[in-house]
Amino acid sequence: MEGAGGSLSELYSSSKRLSMKVRDALERLERRESTSRSSSSLSSSSAALSESSDDQATLIRRDISQIQSLCADMDGMWRSIASKPQRDLWKRKVEQVSEDAESFRAGLDKYQSINQKRIQEAQERAELLGRANGDSHVLRIFDEEAQAMESVRRSSRVLEDSFATGVAILSKYSEQRDHLKRAQRKALDVLNTLGLSNSLLRLIERRNRFDKWIKYAGMVITIFVLIVFWRWTR
Repeated sequence: MEGAGGSLSELYSSSKRLSMKVRDALERLERRESTSRSSSSLSSSSAALSESSDDQATLIRRDISQIQSLCADMDGMWRSIASKPQRDLWKRKVEQVSEDAESFRAGLDKYQSINQKRIQEAQERAELLGRANGDSHVLRIFDEEAQAMESVRRSSRVLEDSFATGVAILSKYSEQRDHLKRAQRKALDVLNTLGLSNSLLRLIERRNRFDKWIKYAGMVITIFVLIVFWRWTR
């Protein structure tokens, strides 16, 4: 089955790669959030934390939307498959990817809700500290926390770039494997064709030899008949 964006198998492979990317991104986001929460003794920089989380959540939500778009394309394609067993198999595959996408979206919504609540609590604690110790002390805490979060953000981006590079390399390996399989099939077809051609050539050669012997035998018989006829008419 072919669609505007490729075959059903290609769309499914793309959706699985995106699902793996989203799942890994969500796990990294949760680990970073857990690490930040356990290492923060007083408060978090709400501005830096919100910016980093929002950027990451936006990327994840974009990938989830892309997965759901691929599911919509595949949903229209598997219904056109003539074979019922194949149609049922692709239906289960597409439904599983769609369920994963919904699970990712629910997990992201839950994370953002918890994260927003934590940021709000951090801001309230900062305001209490500001009233108790003075604005300069609060600003210093914010500055230190902002620097720490910026460092975490840079490290996260490096990891994301490395992950994207790894996904691209795996995708290239998959494409090269498909090219090798196609080349192998073509080579086998050529070898089979050569084998058939050799058989035909041997058959033609035997037929030529047989025709040559028939020709020579016909010539001898004709000469013999002419000699007999010539002697009989004398």
